[in-house]
Amino acid sequence: MILNHIWGLYTHPKEEWTEIDTRHESMMYGLTHVLLVALIPAICGYYAAAHIGWSIGAGDPITITQSSAVLLAVSMYGAIIAGVFALAYMMQWMATTFDSNPTLTQCLELAAYAATPVLMVGVTALYPVLWFVALSGMVAVAYSVYLLYSGIPIMMHIPEEKGFVYSSSVVTVGLVLLVTILAATAMFWTLGFGPEFMG
Repeated sequence: MILNHIWGLYTHPKEEWTEIDTRHESMMYGLTHVLLVALIPAICGYYAAAHIGWSIGAGDPITITQSSAVLLAVSMYGAIIAGVFALAYMMQWMATTFDSNPTLTQCLELAAYAATPVLMVGVTALYPVLWFVALSGMVAVAYSVYLLYSGIPIMMHIPEEKGFVYSSSVVTVGLVLLVTILAATAMFWTLGFGPEFMG
């Protein structure tokens, strides 16, 4: 099954990373995982924005038109996939510094599975209250960082002390990618590509 490692990453991550490292599925397997799991925040975000409405504080929920919500959902989906691939590429590029020589497939597996909690927490958008989604997102990011720190020494076959520094570098790259995506979103909104709000 495509999503068979998710439960193991939540219940016994180190053992699951070892199993992932032992099996090393194909690039298509890792890609399919990303393509499926990235649908969760895109679909839930679309539904929340167009049909439920976001509660930012006091007042009525804020909704946008369905066409705007579709555009945002498709953009989010593309940005997620591009971000996971960029992270995988950067992992492979940085690996030689840490005496490791992983394939792009290994790096994609690591990036995809480590990002899974952040993507799965997209289901919280179905209860679109800002504080709740933000708090859930912070917990998911913390667990994704934990997965990176526990998975890199196993997947990259490097000692834990080097794995810590490598993981810290990967987390930094991930944060830079996130800020880049957010900055690009803000730029597009200021150029007139922002959503159309419902009256």
